[in-house]
Amino acid sequence: FSSPNIAKEMHVGHLRSTIIGDTISRILELRGYKVLRLNHVGDWGTQFGMLITHLKDIYPATRNDFRNINLGDLVKFYKASKKRFDDDNDFKERARIEVVKLQNGDKDSLRAWKLLCEQSRLEFDKIYKILNIEIIERGESFYNPYLQSVVEDLKKKGILIEDKGAKCVFLEGINNKEGNSLPLIIQKKDGGFNYATTDLAALRYRFNKTPEGDGAIRIIYVTDQGQSNHFEGVFQVAKKANWIPNNCEVDHVPFGLVQGIDGKKLKTREGETIRLKDLLSESIRRAKEDLITRIDKENRKEDMEFINKTSRIIGISAVKYADLSQNRITNYQFSFGKMLALNGNTAPYLLYTLVRISGINRKNNYKYNPDQEINISFSDDVEWNLLKKLLKLDEIIISIEKDLFPNRLCNYLFELCQIFNRFYDKVPILKAKNEQISSRLKLCALTEKTLKLSLDLLGIETLERM
Repeated sequence: FSSPNIAKEMHVGHLRSTIIGDTISRILELRGYKVLRLNHVGDWGTQFGMLITHLKDIYPATRNDFRNINLGDLVKFYKASKKRFDDDNDFKERARIEVVKLQNGDKDSLRAWKLLCEQSRLEFDKIYKILNIEIIERGESFYNPYLQSVVEDLKKKGILIEDKGAKCVFLEGINNKEGNSLPLIIQKKDGGFNYATTDLAALRYRFNKTPEGDGAIRIIYVTDQGQSNHFEGVFQVAKKANWIPNNCEVDHVPFGLVQGIDGKKLKTREGETIRLKDLLSESIRRAKEDLITRIDKENRKEDMEFINKTSRIIGISAVKYADLSQNRITNYQFSFGKMLALNGNTAPYLLYTLVRISGINRKNNYKYNPDQEINISFSDDVEWNLLKKLLKLDEIIISIEKDLFPNRLCNYLFELCQIFNRFYDKVPILKAKNEQISSRLKLCALTEKTLKLSLDLLGIETLERM
């Protein structure tokens, strides 16, 4: 997955990498793979010289022990340090020196760096808990000890070329405006390393066998579409260096932008990037408002525990599903109104279908065991159509394993729910003739099982009432 840099909060753009990566992981785990869910956090390099210098300037008396400092709003802290970096040449030079000190293991710099990482991690973990995401953080810093060996190995294999003082690999088929091959810079003129070096070191480590590696057979990178050329270059260099073993593969899973209804990048009215926690809170608030309105119209009595739990599940599910149901390569327009609707290809519609089946189960006085071997009989086309659709799930899962498009599962679920609801509306179930009840209840049970499994693959909690 791709994630924010340390000292930057997760924003709406990080939603896509997080939930697309989570769904792909769940599907591959279902297929029997052991999946290592790595969060490649930006926690090293130039920006940390900037942040550490700013931190030391603000708290000069505690430079030997930063443990009791609370940085407060990390976004404000980042913006303040970035402004100084852009406006103050002396600060910029001190920040660059700080990077070198950090890379060389200076104790004061490492203490400051750890504080920044720890306080950022607390904020990230809150979001992952809300989204029910399990993930292992392994930032850029993890690969720092392996960067020099990347340079040495490329040099040994005759791939590395020195150009204007920088060490680089010229790429085939990726050209600049003049038609010349673009270089992938591995080591800068000043001896520093960059993002490409870290990615190559990470790729080598992930394919290497333990103890100096993960022993992967397939690596899947989930990042925004803007990084496609970068990864094309990284993969090309890795192939030239024979770092991708035979029968192993690498995939880049690119995704488009989240846009507002105006078709522009989703931002606040003030032009700021929307914080992910604010977006999720707003979805839950709106779901709660809609739920209370519906309860009042139906003259129902529900306690606050039910209302809070139900609105949380609907709100989070609506956001996740609205994203996952899109072809990941395209941009999509974010709309609370559309994603929270009870009709259409939305999470509330799927959950409502599941709630319908739960209602049938509650009203069922017929002695029926859903695990019992029962022959399904057909007296109407809607029964046959439902069963045919249920049998398509395996095909969908296998296709996603290959091409990594989770929206295929969403499209399948929407169609399944449409077919089930036609079945529900057209034929009696609990009031059917005795020989038909068990068959139709079996179809309901199979639909319920399929929906629950599939929604779990999408990271969506289910409900029995809503």
